[in-house]
This record gives sequence, structure tokens and C-alpha cells, in this order.
Amino acid sequence: MNDPKIVPQHVAIIMDGNGRWAKSRGLPRIVGHREGIASIEKVMSSAGSLGVKILTLYTFSTENWKRPKAEVDALFTLMEEYIDKKADKLKRDNVRLSVIGRIGGLPERIQEKLSRLIAETSGNSGLVLNLALNYGGRTEIVDACRAVLRDVASGAVRPDEINEERFSEYLYTKGLPDPDLMIRTSGEMRISNFLLWQLSYAEFYITQTLWPDFDGAEFEKAVKEYQDRIRRYGG
Repeated sequence: MNDPKIVPQHVAIIMDGNGRWAKSRGLPRIVGHREGIASIEKVMSSAGSLGVKILTLYTFSTENWKRPKAEVDALFTLMEEYIDKKADKLKRDNVRLSVIGRIGGLPERIQEKLSRLIAETSGNSGLVLNLALNYGGRTEIVDACRAVLRDVASGAVRPDEINEERFSEYLYTKGLPDPDLMIRTSGEMRISNFLLWQLSYAEFYITQTLWPDFDGAEFEKAVKEYQDRIRRYGG
């Protein structure tokens, strides 16, 4: 690290390439997804040791429902396994779990397990693991607009009180700072409907590395490049 004091407070990651990783090895896509979970563990460890405060992972998008049902079902099974197996470790490691997205659209069993683990880790003061589940950036903005309109109609807020700061309070990420750094694996050059509002001034880091091959060392490379940049915020 160039300067340990210049560490992104909030890192968002588009974890891309699980399917391609598996295909290149002649393996089922679900094997790639399982390996991708192992990468999450490595990145969380690295992020915590570097002093990153929030890690937002694009885990399941609103568009992912278009995938074959067997793959979607397998993804939720893996998610359930992760929650069951890692709950105690998250608590021991002082990690606080957070979730953003239309959580009510997830399978009920997943909702229940997530709600329980969110409550059980709510007092933790270490890394915030923020999972974007059934998440879409456009959907988030639409939901925020609907909430604003409801409050205006009820008289809870006046239209002239809505500015960027106030609008941010209606987003799923209320209470979280915007990401400083956005990482995308697999080399794709797009943000795929991820945090459209929040990524306005984030630094982007694109790597050809597929997500199952992305480990702590790769994460440190991304942070080092972030440290080498000068953030101007349009100034």
C-alpha cells in the first residue's frame, strides 16, 4: 500500500465471471458460483485488514431472475448454505450484515435467515457486509420516488425540501456513505444497473480476473490503484 491512510471507506464490487470460470474448466456453472463464495471470504479478510469499513457486493440482481430456474434455485441454495455455515464466523469476526434490494421478493426461507442474522450482528462494529439482493439501480430510484411522492402527498415533506441529500435518505442505502471505489471483475465495461445514484463519483477499477480467481492480493491491487488516483469530484 502506498499510503495506509488513503483507504476507501466503502468498496462496491460487481462479482462477475463465475459462469465463464466454470465453463473454461468444463464444469457446471454452479461450481463457479460455489468458488465465487470462497472469493468473498478472501476479499472480506483483506478488506478488514486494510481498514475498509463497508463492502457492498452485487449478489443477485433483479435481472438474474431471467436465468434458468435450476440455476436460480441453486444460487439460493448456496446463499442459504452460506448463511447457515458462516453465521457464527460473521459474529466472531465482528462483521455486521446489511442487505439492500427488494428483499420481499426473495424466497421466504432466505428472508427469514437474513432477518435473523441481520438482527444478531446489528451490534457489531467491524466491517459492514452489505449484500445487494434482488437489487436493481433503476428499481431503487423508482422505489425512492414513490416514497417521496407518498410523503409529499401526506404533508410529511414539502417538494422544495427535496434535494440530493434528502433524496438519498429514500434510497436502500440510507445511512451508508456512497462507494469510494467500484471493482468489476471479468473485464466487462459496464455497471449493469448497479448503484446508479451512489456511484456518481466513485473510482472504477476493472480487472480481467474472473471472480473465482479474485483473492485478497487482487483486492489489494485495486486499493493500491485507488490510492494512486486523485479524486476531483468534478472540481
